[in-house]
Amino acid sequence: MSHDRKTPFRGNKSSLPSKPCMACGRPMSWRRAWRNTWGQVRYCSQACRRKGRADG
Repeated sequence: MSHDRKTPFRGNKSSLPSKPCMACGRPMSWRRAWRNTWGQVRYCSQACRRKGRADG
């Protein structure tokens, strides 16, 4: 099973960074889609993004 990825991920999610969602507090794990913007990620979902903006 070979993949053409630059960073091979072998399924050990416990080694990935995580941080709490600013709206609901649930922990969110690092995602490949967030690799360039992980520092700016604040919400775990679009629903929490809407909730967070309404509260703040």
